[in-house]
Amino acid sequence: MPEKQKENEEYNELSFFKIISKYLRQYSMFFFLVLIMVIFQVLTNGILLRPLNVTNIILQNSHILILAIGMLIIIVLGHIDLSVGSVAAFTGAIAAILMINNAINPFLATLLCLLIGALIGAWQGFWVAYVKVPAFIVTLAGMLIFRGLTIVVLEGRTIASFPPIFRSLSSGFIPDIFNGSQVHLLTLIVGVFLSLIGIGIMIHIRKKKQAYGFMVESTAILAFKILGLIGALVGFCYILSMHEGIPNILIILSLLIFSYHFVTNHMKVGRYIYAIGGNIKAAQLSGIKTKGVTFWAFVNMGVLAALSGLIFSARLNASTAAAGNLFELDAIAACFIGGASAYGGVGKVMGAIIGGLVMAIINNGMSLLGIGVDWQQAIKGLVLLMAVAFDIYNKNKAS
Repeated sequence: MPEKQKENEEYNELSFFKIISKYLRQYSMFFFLVLIMVIFQVLTNGILLRPLNVTNIILQNSHILILAIGMLIIIVLGHIDLSVGSVAAFTGAIAAILMINNAINPFLATLLCLLIGALIGAWQGFWVAYVKVPAFIVTLAGMLIFRGLTIVVLEGRTIASFPPIFRSLSSGFIPDIFNGSQVHLLTLIVGVFLSLIGIGIMIHIRKKKQAYGFMVESTAILAFKILGLIGALVGFCYILSMHEGIPNILIILSLLIFSYHFVTNHMKVGRYIYAIGGNIKAAQLSGIKTKGVTFWAFVNMGVLAALSGLIFSARLNASTAAAGNLFELDAIAACFIGGASAYGGVGKVMGAIIGGLVMAIINNGMSLLGIGVDWQQAIKGLVLLMAVAFDIYNKNKAS
């Protein structure tokens, strides 16, 4: 009996370490993000996670995270889009001309700019999907074309200032209907509400797996995940509540993340995207209209690039010819850091968002430490290489 009990204890211990190892591989980029946050929180003497700085990180990097969502779909399909920065600059310039020079209603101007982004995406998607010109060449040409058109449209000038209602898109906050004196009470309530929704979803998924006879994690692991979820959501909302509350752009970004996560994981078009990226010949033989999916993916990228340009212009309160510079590289880096494969077929929306946050915190942390832009670029490049190498190592070890 004692020997049998000892064997069971050794088996349980082995199973525990296997579970821990599995989660470390599965959520490696999330742990990497937490590690970077802890390091910079210590190095900056607690400045990194101060409410004002956390809010600034969201406001300053939301346009890149939006680009990363669209870029992920393009990369999963096995393509790349180098034009997104120029498209963002071009649509921002058009927005300035419509709203500032011609006093067109901001809502109408915003819709027109998004439509222009869709048309640009359709133009590039046509060449990639139907003419079979490599996406690298098409979007490189697009980067040059729309950068040049931006300069032409602006005539080399900077146009400012946008209407207040448009600026609130990027710099406004959700008002506190409860009128909290010390903290933004609405933000805290939202944090608790989201935690309850998250817990409900986790329990529902667990019960659904059990109903179909699939293996599920132990109750202890589930409890640990629930505590982690509550700590992350409530803690994040508490930090925001100590400043101005929830930024408007965070609502937009959250809706986009949820929508694209749902589409890529639970809808037919999402399965088509991964099938095409994994093996386009097999996808064609299975009846998937690969050209149509690729075309609409570029249309989608054009719309998100336009939205990114609008948000950046709203935050800057001006449109300049230099806007959007290197946006495409930040978006691509976010996707690859988040686990996307350069060969297509692999990548998640949440991974791209985590990758974007990694880059955002590195940028912010180095700025707080007074590190020059030259060294920032070098360090970001090294982090990109090491993060992707670490992720590939984990996946190879798992296989």
